[in-house]
Amino acid sequence: MSIVITGATGSLGQLVIAELLKRGVKAGEITALARSVEKAEGLAEQGVHIRVANYDQPESYADVFKPEDRVLLISASEPGDRARQHKTVIDAAATAGVAQLAYTGVLGGPAADFLLATDHKATEQLILDTGLPYTFLRNGWYTEMYLSNLSATVERGSIVNNVKEGGRIATASRADYAAAAAVVLSEDGHLNKAYELSGDTAWSFEDFAAELAKQSGRPVEHQTVSPAQHKATLVGFGVPEGFAEVLVDVDEAINRGLLAGTSGDLTKLTGRPTTPLAESIAAAL
Repeated sequence: MSIVITGATGSLGQLVIAELLKRGVKAGEITALARSVEKAEGLAEQGVHIRVANYDQPESYADVFKPEDRVLLISASEPGDRARQHKTVIDAAATAGVAQLAYTGVLGGPAADFLLATDHKATEQLILDTGLPYTFLRNGWYTEMYLSNLSATVERGSIVNNVKEGGRIATASRADYAAAAAVVLSEDGHLNKAYELSGDTAWSFEDFAAELAKQSGRPVEHQTVSPAQHKATLVGFGVPEGFAEVLVDVDEAINRGLLAGTSGDLTKLTGRPTTPLAESIAAAL
């Protein structure tokens, strides 16, 4: 077996490699692609092969892949420019004729109509156009996206966004999504399939606020503001205007129910329930 992971030193990439090792894949059968050798030192110490490659440098992907490779393309982090970056990997994979090209897309696939989905939909089409055997891991939202600054949330006593009361989202932990990726890379039977991956339970921000209040011992409420107000708040905190617009648009997608789906695909792939919201909050606190 030969497995290649792009963006391997990122949070998701490192978890995928850890899951592969847990599943019995030998470190020497894994190649981690990273922007520098220094970033991948920890993986190299575990026996994982390291190759330097950069989405923005197509020449760095020359001869990276082999026909027998199972490749995981982890989406880049810059919305609006990702399809171009992903094409670098896809073209190299197509030239090599890899055995599998898995991609971490977005919940809903072609049906997702929010701004953040645009690059993902374009990338899926680029992969389909190659004719390569593919696996689409259409990841829902990571719970961790809402846990980065809980101390400030507790101190403020409010969660502020433009999600309306009762709007629900079915998140899962980054580790849950990493486990699913490890399964489709290390097992047979996942070629030319698309998985809609999300948490087992769709929660509301009222639920989130109540759980955070319970665990912190401080009052926390959910406050809904207009999209314009939310964007202005984000920009005021230093979020670039373009990305603030994307985040506000995601909240509108939540209002339309587009991120509340609970297909069960994630639990079916991993063989275990997804991480409960309460557990993720406790770990973050």
